[in-house]
Amino acid sequence: MEWTPDPDALGQILTLLRESQSANTGVQQSVQQKLEELNKFTDFNKYLIFVLTKLVSEDEPTRSLSGLILKNNVKAHFHQFPPDVAQFIKMECLSAVGDPSPLIRATVGILITTIASKGELSSWPELLPKLCEMLSASDYNICEGAFGALQKICEDSAEYLEKSPEQPLEALIPKFLQFFKHSSSKIRSHAIACVNQFIISKTQALMSNIDAFLENLFHLAMDEDPDVRKNVCRALVMLLDAHISSLIPHMNNIIEYMMIRTQDNDDNVALEACEFWLSLAEHPICKDALRPHLPKLLPVLVRGMKYSEIDIILLKGDVEENESVPDRNEDIKPRFHKSRHTIRHEPMENGVGGGASGGGDEFPPDDDNESDDGVEDDTSLSDWNLRKCSAAALDVLASVFRDDMLPVILPILKETLFHNEWEIRESGILALGAIAEGCMSGMTPHLPELIPYLINCLKDKKALVRSITCWTLSRYCHWAVVLPDHTYLKPLMYELLKCILDSNKRVQEAACSAFATLEEEACTELVQYLGDVLRTLVFAFKKYQAKNLLILYDAIGTLADSVGNYLNKEEYIQLLMPPLIEKWNILKDEDKDLFPLLECLSSVATALQTGFLPYCGPVYQRCVSLVEQTLNQTLAHAQNPEQFEAADKDFMIVSLDLLSGLAEGLNGHIGDLVQNSNIMRLLFQAMQDSMAEVRQSSFALLGDLTKACFQHVAPCIPDFMPILGQNLNPELISVCNNATWAIGEISVKLGPEMNAYVSIVLSDLIFILNKPNTPKTLLENTAITIGRLGYVCPTDVAPLLQQFIRQWCISLRNIRDNEEKDSAFRGVCNMISVNPSGVVEDFIFFCDAIASWVNPKPDLKEMFHRILHCFKEQTFTAVWSLNRSMSNSSFSMKCARELQCCTAVLLAYTLSITSNAGFPVPSLYNSSLLTQHRGHVLHL
Repeated sequence: MEWTPDPDALGQILTLLRESQSANTGVQQSVQQKLEELNKFTDFNKYLIFVLTKLVSEDEPTRSLSGLILKNNVKAHFHQFPPDVAQFIKMECLSAVGDPSPLIRATVGILITTIASKGELSSWPELLPKLCEMLSASDYNICEGAFGALQKICEDSAEYLEKSPEQPLEALIPKFLQFFKHSSSKIRSHAIACVNQFIISKTQALMSNIDAFLENLFHLAMDEDPDVRKNVCRALVMLLDAHISSLIPHMNNIIEYMMIRTQDNDDNVALEACEFWLSLAEHPICKDALRPHLPKLLPVLVRGMKYSEIDIILLKGDVEENESVPDRNEDIKPRFHKSRHTIRHEPMENGVGGGASGGGDEFPPDDDNESDDGVEDDTSLSDWNLRKCSAAALDVLASVFRDDMLPVILPILKETLFHNEWEIRESGILALGAIAEGCMSGMTPHLPELIPYLINCLKDKKALVRSITCWTLSRYCHWAVVLPDHTYLKPLMYELLKCILDSNKRVQEAACSAFATLEEEACTELVQYLGDVLRTLVFAFKKYQAKNLLILYDAIGTLADSVGNYLNKEEYIQLLMPPLIEKWNILKDEDKDLFPLLECLSSVATALQTGFLPYCGPVYQRCVSLVEQTLNQTLAHAQNPEQFEAADKDFMIVSLDLLSGLAEGLNGHIGDLVQNSNIMRLLFQAMQDSMAEVRQSSFALLGDLTKACFQHVAPCIPDFMPILGQNLNPELISVCNNATWAIGEISVKLGPEMNAYVSIVLSDLIFILNKPNTPKTLLENTAITIGRLGYVCPTDVAPLLQQFIRQWCISLRNIRDNEEKDSAFRGVCNMISVNPSGVVEDFIFFCDAIASWVNPKPDLKEMFHRILHCFKEQTFTAVWSLNRSMSNSSFSMKCARELQCCTAVLLAYTLSITSNAGFPVPSLYNSSLLTQHRGHVLHL
């Protein structure tokens, strides 16, 4: 029996649907509540589909809204629909695919694909055949509606279509290809979009028809419809990655075509085409394929970087002074905690350490404002647009062609950088920044002229020119930093400081980010200017609106990371701390603006060391409170998810990181604060949290507290060590790294009592050390921790020496001299003393690792000497015995020569270890003797 709606009920639902379109928030909330109550009635969804598909007397927006409400219900609980309701909805959807209204057809298509994405394709066997049949309908509306639904299904259910035993794509893809030449551009666009969904996955049904696909694609290359051209470009970009061999015979023509499309009047087409250059740059053929086209391509890309008139309107490019205009909430992107302190102990190579990211070198530069939900508002540019894509393409091509690009790009830069139109001049400055990384070597001779030009551009009357100049200067600031006498560094720094106080918010943002990059590069070179830098940054607190305050925090934190304890002067502390503490007191615990402030304070506390003592009490207590609140809310939500919201764990992570900064900076002075708080109990809970980032920060704090006040950590070791052992999982690199580092710190403090826990961690540490492709920092930390375990418990670790000694030596030969390396090498020496046979087969690697030392402590040098002397004596004895027993054997002669060569190597090490000149690493490491006999030493 056919279902018919009750007129009264239908009238009530229509009233609600109309009212829901009201601009009044109160009315909308009331309607929403009533709609949720109606969901309790099983036939409610029948009414919704009836309004969408049958009630043609109603206006289209109301009908479409009914379908969208039904779509949400399907998404939320379709499997709970009674079978008759589900079947009724499916039947009505198919009957309305060809509705005369494009809006209703689109809504029906969305509803169909939502049902399909809930796993219903397998239980709706008639859907695909029916839609495929509709493609051949003479009625345009039916054909277009079916194609619209199929395109959405291909987008949302591609994996099912590829893996279905029925192999529907074997019929669908040839069918789609037939419509590439359809008279309707909308149909042509649908057809290409459907096929495009299966390029990257290299679906067999498409690969079997690849020649026909390409033929049809090339036929549409000059199509008059922009959507068709956009989908053609998208297909070619994806084919580069999935099936480049099919394009190579046509590559020259494709490149010419894509250059034309990159200049398309339709920005969406141009953007899709511009992606081609980014993809091509990743392929080995790029250099040979593009070289002849560079003179044409590079001007196209630089022109693509120019702001359009609409861009300038959206960016309010004609507004020069806006510093007093408060930021709207939608102007500020959502903040997520991204700490510079959660990866503990990054061993430095050759005396150079990594700095914190100030964010100033982000590429391409950000020139948009997004609303909080990621959707553009009417005053913003798209997050990814032709300007950014063109700049990114120039950047990657510069990395491919390097200085070979300069003969082409330099004349373009000369023309644009000195152009009368500021928009073109601005695009030239962006292009100059884009090539910085790839062409730095060739650009260096030009920088004495270009850097002063750019510094002068910081005074340009146009804010957009000043802001992009800040970014470009950040890309070249390393060159200015390394020159003696601060010839360029000083003017660069002072002009950036002026821009930090610019009256335009966009310039403030760009200058602050660029200065953070300069801080990273210059480090202690800024010490002599610290007073001026701090006065400027502190004054910015009074000028900045909410968005730029977040960037200002980052610049201050990066400064603290870069200059370290040079910041610990009373004059600087009195400048810096009052405004930070003022902001600290204003912000509430639930305010996400706390994230950047806490990150900043973490760096400042570490740098100020005891200079932070007057402020540490309240900061410490609030961090502990935030951790406790988050843990309590997490527990409450787990026990009663309907009553309590899930906790935002970023509050806990950022608080743990600031506590780490306090522990690192205050060292033993933090002991009283720890003693009078419940942080160890909270840390025990946080170390077991389900979120990896929480555990990562927890282990970092545990290691820092171990170093600073082990007396408060020691009682908890029996509880903490099993948790640390459980987190030695190299798949979670940062968690594993911090757990490993914390184990090493505990070992040094706990001493021989660590033997109770060696069995919990050692096998996992050895596995990590020997695992292929283990990240370098994790390898080094793991090697150091194993060495430290051997330092305090040599008899427990030494029996397994042969399992890890080679990789251990390789991992630590390149890190600079420091306390961690010292304790690790003492440990391995102790283990060799206990189990000398464990190192015999890989002794040359041990010698090589010793040679990496520049200036070991005298007692460590003596340990090396004893081991090397012992092995040298044994080798001479072996050579003598071998010569006597096999004096007439050619094998004897060969072995003797090899042993004598190896002995000479060891003797060289022994002599170098007793010399005052240190270890001749390069000459010894690269010697042919060492290279020839690496595989032979002591094997006999």
